[in-house]
Amino acid sequence: QVQLVESGGGLVQAGGSLRLSCAASGLTFTRYATGWFRQAPGKERELVATIPWSGSMTTYADSVKGRFTISRDNAQNTVYLQMNSLKPEDTAVYYCAADTSWQHLYYSKSPNYWGQGTQVTVSS
Repeated sequence: QVQLVESGGGLVQAGGSLRLSCAASGLTFTRYATGWFRQAPGKERELVATIPWSGSMTTYADSVKGRFTISRDNAQNTVYLQMNSLKPEDTAVYYCAADTSWQHLYYSKSPNYWGQGTQVTVSS
């Protein structure tokens, strides 16, 4: 079955960096657009970044532009989220997602597959 397994979350001080990884299995990775969502306590799930299977473009939420970078390695079936200059408001559970359609991933916020999530906590 399809699995998306996130890793790399943790506790970091404001201004620090973390790199999240999401390893995909059970699917043909190059047929899927991928993205990262996050959900803070008491808030709705938010789309953070996306990248199509080709890696030809990226999109970011305004709140993370210039600080976060999404990338993927199709040979390793892995998508990454490099997070720099972290702020306390970035504290959330971060979820990896995959969808056969980049448009569906981006506009519906209901991708075909979700990972289990990894906690990121930024202390002030």
